[in-house]
Amino acid sequence: MGQDLIPESDIETVELRDALEERYLAYALSTIMHRALPDVRDGLKPVHRRLLFAMRQLRLDPSRGFKKSARVVGDVIGKFHPHGDQAVYDALVRLAQQFAVRYPLIEGQGNFGNIVGDNPAAMRYTEARLTNVAELLLDGIDEDAIDFRATYDGEEEEPVVLPGAFPNLLANGASGIAVGMATSIPPHNAVELCAAALHLIKAPKATIDKLIELVPGPDLPTGGILIEDRATVREAYRTGRGGFRLRARWHVEDQKRGAYLAVVTEIPYQVQKARLIEKIAQLLEAKKLPLVADIRDESAEDVRVVIEPKSRTVDATLMMESLFKLTDLETRVALNLNVLADGIVPKVMGLREALLAWLAHRRDVLLRRSNHRLAAIDRRLEILAGFLVVYLNLDEVIEIIRNNDEPKPLLCRRFDLSELQAEAILNMRLRSLRKLEEMSIRREHDDLTAERREIAKLVASEKRQWTAVADEIKAVKATFAKDEALGPRRTGFADAPDHDVDDIQTAMIEREPITVVVSKKGWIRALKGAVTDLDGLAFKSGDSLRWALAAETTDKLIVAATGGRFFAIAADRLPGGRGHGEPIKLMADMDAADEVTSVFVHDPERLLLVAGNDGRGFVVREADVVANTRKGRQVMNVSGGTELTRCVAASGDMVAVLGDNRRLLIFPLDQVAQMPRGKGVRLQRYRDGGLADIRVFRSEDGLSWRDGSGRTFTRSMAELRDWIGTRAQAGRLPPTGFPRANRFGTPEIETG
Repeated sequence: MGQDLIPESDIETVELRDALEERYLAYALSTIMHRALPDVRDGLKPVHRRLLFAMRQLRLDPSRGFKKSARVVGDVIGKFHPHGDQAVYDALVRLAQQFAVRYPLIEGQGNFGNIVGDNPAAMRYTEARLTNVAELLLDGIDEDAIDFRATYDGEEEEPVVLPGAFPNLLANGASGIAVGMATSIPPHNAVELCAAALHLIKAPKATIDKLIELVPGPDLPTGGILIEDRATVREAYRTGRGGFRLRARWHVEDQKRGAYLAVVTEIPYQVQKARLIEKIAQLLEAKKLPLVADIRDESAEDVRVVIEPKSRTVDATLMMESLFKLTDLETRVALNLNVLADGIVPKVMGLREALLAWLAHRRDVLLRRSNHRLAAIDRRLEILAGFLVVYLNLDEVIEIIRNNDEPKPLLCRRFDLSELQAEAILNMRLRSLRKLEEMSIRREHDDLTAERREIAKLVASEKRQWTAVADEIKAVKATFAKDEALGPRRTGFADAPDHDVDDIQTAMIEREPITVVVSKKGWIRALKGAVTDLDGLAFKSGDSLRWALAAETTDKLIVAATGGRFFAIAADRLPGGRGHGEPIKLMADMDAADEVTSVFVHDPERLLLVAGNDGRGFVVREADVVANTRKGRQVMNVSGGTELTRCVAASGDMVAVLGDNRRLLIFPLDQVAQMPRGKGVRLQRYRDGGLADIRVFRSEDGLSWRDGSGRTFTRSMAELRDWIGTRAQAGRLPPTGFPRANRFGTPEIETG
């Protein structure tokens, strides 16, 4: 019905896809250009620029008094920024927080929040004014240094960009998320940035290597320690994308009787102290920080977080490494130098490109201010010439003004004056006539003429322009170099402590004794404590005990499979002993066709002798069989029907090999090659069958075996002389009394 009331001539057909694309593009461009990305020239987003400009209009200079933040926010949203008042106030607060920006642009009075995470007071309670840094950004705004545009309602004008005598983009950084892009720029040290900019004025083609000598990394408001290597820093600054590892600053305080405390005095940038301590406390409760006994917050105005070790024997560095790994005491500061080039085009810039863009803006501001000053001097010189006419013809000028209703045209005709000169003469006060002395007029004229000559030379010479820009930057650098509160670098540099990853992993596990139980079908579990009576253990139907190992939760278990692959399983991740456990094949990502050959507690200093059913084998360092992935590591190369069937500790000097044909051969261990991976060498030769068992022993201890009744028998080397030969021989029948099971019957690898 409603459609019938609308004339067909007023109906326009639009494709839904085209309409959505057009509107989404408009929204994306608005977000990118007017909300999320800073301008490379002044480093400000529109809301920050409008805040500073509105505060300048309110005369909130550093030398004047404060005004309520609500007044500032009201002016900003009423004149320049048609958005929510809370969003504008949040932006104002951030510019005043010394822990959020490296060089605050607003000085706050009242509760503006803190590093703990407490919120600021409402805008009606707080007050604000500009800082000296903000004055640098605004310096020259009334001298035609930048362009203005109409505000959203067309009633006033706002600056497109600020003059920016301070390198704010990199000094204070920025962060924001637009549509399809984002920016993340950490704060840097202004003195270092000025030094790099001065070097670029001298050498515009300076390499990134030279620039990172001058700007070695971010300088964050909350300090901390950067531990990123130089190559990563170089690549980040070259491309404008990357990141930096940042750690808390800490030191050791010695206590009585050899005890100590670890004290954190600086936490990473944008980390809330309250949440950090809460997270550490949760990890302590969950027993994931076994080296830490307690944590206390003793902060007043400065950060002081005290970490108490479990005992005086705990290595302080290792304890802190475990905290760095699990908590926000170590974070990553992202660098994504995505900015608006010339306020229009989004672009990711490197350090060199961003500094050059700022320098180009400063030169443009210099030229515009110089031309503005030239125009002002020309106007004043013209007026002074008119004043000289008054001085030389004072009585006649007064008579013309007294006797004529429209004296301006007469003055212009009589003395050949311009309208500007005539208007200036007519606007003079009588009290000024006493100042019209020829010498003072000519002195001012000469001074302005000399100044004009110098400015004209500046405008005509690019070399002079860059010299002037350099002088301005040197003045800024000197100002902050002398400022003890803002000038010195807060964030330090250090190399990360060289701790083994396994040591750190171990430090995060509560150390407790366990008994590892492995069944014949390959199911594994861990019983708490050192359990010796295993008769009451329950297994799945048709399954039974195969190995029982004494271990600790900080240990690592090594699993050897018939396919020649070795796997590592952390003991703290084993299933509990209440159930039947879990299949090793699932935990270690073994092939379905493979079976478990051996399970033992890892000892990185030990040597292993691995052998296949074909009688081949070799010695390998146990440290070389450890894999950090579920897929394990291929150690013995097998093919056809060959399988890895034996893995024993190579702790001795003699090897005893037993074949399925019940032949025993003994030879020196040094005849077996040591390698990290391979097929191995021939240990024993067979006509039929293959390898049944193998053992490494010390010649002084003799060879031992255990019979079916559990009795242990030992034969000395003298008694075994008939079986001693060289590698790859066939051997002979074992001594009388050797078990019928054709196995030595002693543990493959001692587990302690």
